[in-house]
Amino acid sequence: MTGSRMRNIGWVAVLVVCTALYLGLHFKVNSVKSQVRQAERKIVALEAEKVLLETEFETRSNQQQLATWNDVEFGYKAPTPGQFLEGERQLAQFGTPPAKGAPAPIRVARAPSAEEEVSSFPAMVSPITGQAIAAEMPKSAPPAQAAREDLSARLSRGTELVAIEDVIGGSR
Repeated sequence: MTGSRMRNIGWVAVLVVCTALYLGLHFKVNSVKSQVRQAERKIVALEAEKVLLETEFETRSNQQQLATWNDVEFGYKAPTPGQFLEGERQLAQFGTPPAKGAPAPIRVARAPSAEEEVSSFPAMVSPITGQAIAAEMPKSAPPAQAAREDLSARLSRGTELVAIEDVIGGSR
């Protein structure tokens, strides 16, 4: 073998070794990057859990403060089973009949009188006249129904040609 051939083989060997070292370093860097990303995700999750625990702690300490205030200041207690009512009849027993001279109870519901028309919809009012639309329509003559053709008559009629000037409204 000649010296130049040995030199070329040496350069190829150096190139292969350098490529192998580069790939090893590249994989190591990527594994460290992956570990850093996992650590960052874990840090974010732990920070969220810390906020949750701080909120829980503040809530519980606030409950203790409220319980202390209740014991000292207000004296509220949870209802006992004997304080609950069975139904409307038991609730009605607590009521008292109206005293003599008491005003009549206020009633807000009203039924329509016999003269008024019974309608479940409010009257529609015209925005132009301000009157109900039913008042504007004459009640003596109902609107005439337009004569309707059946489909076969409309299809057999054919098409009509209309000048554009007639549709637009005049000549130029």
